[in-house]
Amino acid sequence: MMKKKTAVVLGLLAAFSSSGWAQSSVSLYGILDVGVRYTTNSGTTAASKGDSLSQVIPGGMSNSRLGINVTEDMGGGLKAIANLEHRLNSDTGTQTAAEFWRQSWVGLESKDYGRLTVGRQYNVLFDVYTSTYSSFKYSPYIEIFRPETVMAMAGRQSNMVKYLAEAGPFRGELQIGAGEGASPDKTLGGMLRYAKDELALGAGVLEVKDTAGRKVRGLTVGGAYTAGPLYFNLSFGQNKFDFGTDALQAAYTANYTVSPSSRLNAAGLDVKKRDMMAAGFTYQMSKELNLGLQAWYAKQSHHRRSGESKAGFVAAVADYAFSKRTDVYFEADYSKLGGAVAFDNTAKTRVGLSSGIRHRF
Repeated sequence: MMKKKTAVVLGLLAAFSSSGWAQSSVSLYGILDVGVRYTTNSGTTAASKGDSLSQVIPGGMSNSRLGINVTEDMGGGLKAIANLEHRLNSDTGTQTAAEFWRQSWVGLESKDYGRLTVGRQYNVLFDVYTSTYSSFKYSPYIEIFRPETVMAMAGRQSNMVKYLAEAGPFRGELQIGAGEGASPDKTLGGMLRYAKDELALGAGVLEVKDTAGRKVRGLTVGGAYTAGPLYFNLSFGQNKFDFGTDALQAAYTANYTVSPSSRLNAAGLDVKKRDMMAAGFTYQMSKELNLGLQAWYAKQSHHRRSGESKAGFVAAVADYAFSKRTDVYFEADYSKLGGAVAFDNTAKTRVGLSSGIRHRF
């Protein structure tokens, strides 16, 4: 008799649990990307700057990640949503940053009133760039060589409240960040995007204050056009740094390129104003093969140095998809720095070659 009662109770609990979670979903997703990379002029000192470097890299096209998406349908067109995302170095298994969760937010989404999210998440500059005029059609940027993301002011902020609304071909976002404690993440910004048929246009602005109230102001504007197998993009970005924002200048400039052999000297981290133009195209030769070419031109003034520094970058990519989830890629890039800016070993030019395999799940 006891066994029968226990079975009935367990059955009822299972039924109620299934009913309670019937409108909810928890999904696991991720990317694993591992490659090899060769770079010239990558010695660790000025005396050895001509040495080349060969290495296994934790992702050439994408940063490896593991994430969880949560959605609960609460009826009446209202959903609860949440996201946790961890980034990892796939070559060593270590995490990519001090914070374990690179994204950690929760919010509400309404089909009539838009979406409100709270937590650590992508900022409006990163959102408008990656959704509207990204460098490549099949992958928004090259993880191992991405000069354009430096203009997105770190790409994410903590303690953020973000609101998104859509109306026809228009999408708008607003963000505000509290900048709590010692975090230099007090933010205010917005973006607007138009996308219909072959054309996409967008612009975004963002202001970040450090703990002393000093400001960094960023903006981006651009567009993209798709004509059959051809995709074109063109964009402009600008960052302005108040004097004394040294920590933010260094943090935001660290994304110029992310290879360990591509750090800049002190002049590269001394930024008063930085402008960047970007343009390129992707051509889909077949269902499996995409070819891309992108170029960037940047110039910056300094707080502690006279004159203006310049930089030029170009990258070409061939990506072959074995399936919807697995692809291989070959990438070549070139960097040329001018003025006071150089790599930290005093080199002014560098060539990079990367190849790898990426799997999405």
